[in-house]
Amino acid sequence: MLASTPEPPYYSVIFTSEKVEVSAERDAYDIMASQMLDLAAKQPGYLGVETIGNELGEGITVSYWESLEAIKAWRDHSDHQVAQKLGKQVWYQRYALRIAKVEKAYEFERD
Repeated sequence: MLASTPEPPYYSVIFTSEKVEVSAERDAYDIMASQMLDLAAKQPGYLGVETIGNELGEGITVSYWESLEAIKAWRDHSDHQVAQKLGKQVWYQRYALRIAKVEKAYEFERD
């Protein structure tokens, strides 16, 4: 599902990850990921999210925000801090996080 975002400018947080191969932790990860998506949607400045993953444990999540301040507030949220710590300790082999300013956006939708 594509996020419905306003006219630019706004910001995107691009989170690309590779999970460790621990299937016993997969359910806990899925629960935490769902909780974080729900919680992010309630934060001031949140605009939307797009996320996808595959069976190899590779994933990408792009969230959209009104400002850098909104992104910082989300990064510093106490529940999100817990998820970040667990991600480093348990779930992720590696990840990359990138923040970009969206200056132009285009869409297409077939009738």
